[in-house]
Amino acid sequence: MLAQYLPQILLALSIQTVGVLSPGPSVMLILGVATARGRAPAVLTAFGISCGSIVLATSVVLGIAVVLSEIAHAMTVMRIIGGLYLFWLAYKAFSKAVNPPPLELHAVAARSAARTAMSGFVLQVTNPKAIAFWLAIAAVGGVGHAPAPIIALFVLLAWINSFVGHAAYALLLSAAPVRSLLVRFRSWVEGALGAFFVFAGYKLLTSGQR
Repeated sequence: MLAQYLPQILLALSIQTVGVLSPGPSVMLILGVATARGRAPAVLTAFGISCGSIVLATSVVLGIAVVLSEIAHAMTVMRIIGGLYLFWLAYKAFSKAVNPPPLELHAVAARSAARTAMSGFVLQVTNPKAIAFWLAIAAVGGVGHAPAPIIALFVLLAWINSFVGHAAYALLLSAAPVRSLLVRFRSWVEGALGAFFVFAGYKLLTSGQR
């Protein structure tokens, strides 16, 4: 049974891998968290992002992503939500660039951990880059007509693929040599992140205009 759907699963995961490894808003968010807060929060952010991938993978399986892409109002709402969230991230980054808060080197509290993971989740489900890659996966054919165990396996593999890729970024960017360099130029890093989020938000909000 698995062999019948394996080519589709591998193709979908390969497209997802390209999306995960190519830098975008999610990686930039991890960069900011790794710089300001260290390894554990960065990995938690990666976990939240990977949970967002579960939503996107499920949407592809159920055909929701394709349906939404055909509904102008739905895509407009998604663009507005995503754009405003990116602007909010830009505001936070610029604020840290002007007045950097103390570095958080202590253990992450449970409430803070949930909030950290949620920030990654919200960004991923409104991330235009991630949505575009998942629409590409939907275009080449998903596993929506497969038996439930195959669908569950596909969603699980998509989550693992996303978490491993984003966690690798988190571990790399929070490594002592890399982080010490980022902290040294923290204001510049936060300013660059703010500019990136403003640009990404602007492009997202204007992408539907002709």
